[in-house]
Amino acid sequence: MEEELRDKKAHKAYYQMLDFVANAQQGIPKLCPCGSITKEVVDEEDTYDYHPGKRYFICKDFENDGLHFRQPWVMGVQQEVERLKLRVHEQEKLLRECELLKTQVKMMLKRV
Repeated sequence: MEEELRDKKAHKAYYQMLDFVANAQQGIPKLCPCGSITKEVVDEEDTYDYHPGKRYFICKDFENDGLHFRQPWVMGVQQEVERLKLRVHEQEKLLRECELLKTQVKMMLKRV
């Protein structure tokens, strides 16, 4: 019974790690869930038209077991740009609110 329980816990931990890896691949990855750094790699065998190869963000200690990053470069950069666009829109909204507050303060100062 104890051995079965340990086996279930090990499987559960493995599936949680797979879920973490799947959800963590947003933007440009800095670290792999295994703790290694990620690097840019160009796959020379994978060519498209006249391009020399396909770029990937890949874990330094990559193994094809589903627990390491190997993300296409284009997807990572596209997601990072989308994230930065959202941040710029949020900052723009804050600036507009600050301008509104400035005008309200000026009006209150004139009243006083």
